[in-house]
Formats: sequence, structure tokens, C-alpha cells
Amino acid sequence: MRIMGLDFGAKTVGVAISDPLFITAQGIEIIRRKEENKLRRTLARIEELIEEYQVEEIVLGLPKNMNDTLGPRAELTLEFKDKLEHRTGLLVHMWDERLTTVAADKVMMEAGVRRENRKEYVDQIAAVFILQGFLDLRSRKQGED
Repeated sequence: MRIMGLDFGAKTVGVAISDPLFITAQGIEIIRRKEENKLRRTLARIEELIEEYQVEEIVLGLPKNMNDTLGPRAELTLEFKDKLEHRTGLLVHMWDERLTTVAADKVMMEAGVRRENRKEYVDQIAAVFILQGFLDLRSRKQGED
């Protein structure tokens, strides 16, 4: 069993998967779509990945504004959460994703990835940061119990 992390964007969804022990997150792919509102294929691909990796929970990044409010992108993400839960039957945790894209971009810059190539991977790396943050919190909470 594993946990899936998702970074839901306007035309892409970055996907990360935990290892079976829930210690680390690995990016596995970016799901792309031509139109923002066309989610049928995106949801179908997520379902395939859930089955392939035996996913039992999902962590979805919530793009809050810096002042902790929810804007239009966050509202669309919450609608996507409802669709995910309905379609997969899995629990979907929301995770504050503020600055994950900035952190992903910084990591790629430090790794020497050219600017024009960073856009290709930023959503997948952001999904890794979202999932890893969730896994780290989960581990700390289990350590306290």
C-alpha cells in the first residue's frame, strides 16, 4: 500500500508516490491535458496509477494565497478533490502547497536544469514536496504516540 501526492494545475497534474513504508516520495509522472476543464482522462489516468501502485490515500496540494485565503485556483482544487473522492472512493487529504513550486524550481536551478526545461518537471517535483511534507508530518505524529 502507498500514498499518492498530487499537484493539480491548470493543464497538468504532477504525481508522486510514497514507498511502501511511507518514508519517501518519488515523482512518477505529469498528467497533461489540453483544456483546463477536461478532467475525464486525467481522472482515468489517476485511477490507473492508484491500481498499479496500490494507493490507499491521496494527498492533494491546496494552493492557498499567502494571506491564508482561498482564491479561484484553490476553489477549483477543492472541486477536483470532490471528484477524486467520488471517483476513487479514497480519502483525499488537503496539504498547504504554498511555495512548493518555488522550492521545486530552486532545486532544479541548483541541479543545473536549464530554465526552459524546468517547466517540464516542476509539477512533478512539487507533487513530491507535497507528499513528502505529508509523510514527514505523519511520521512525527506516529513518533509522538
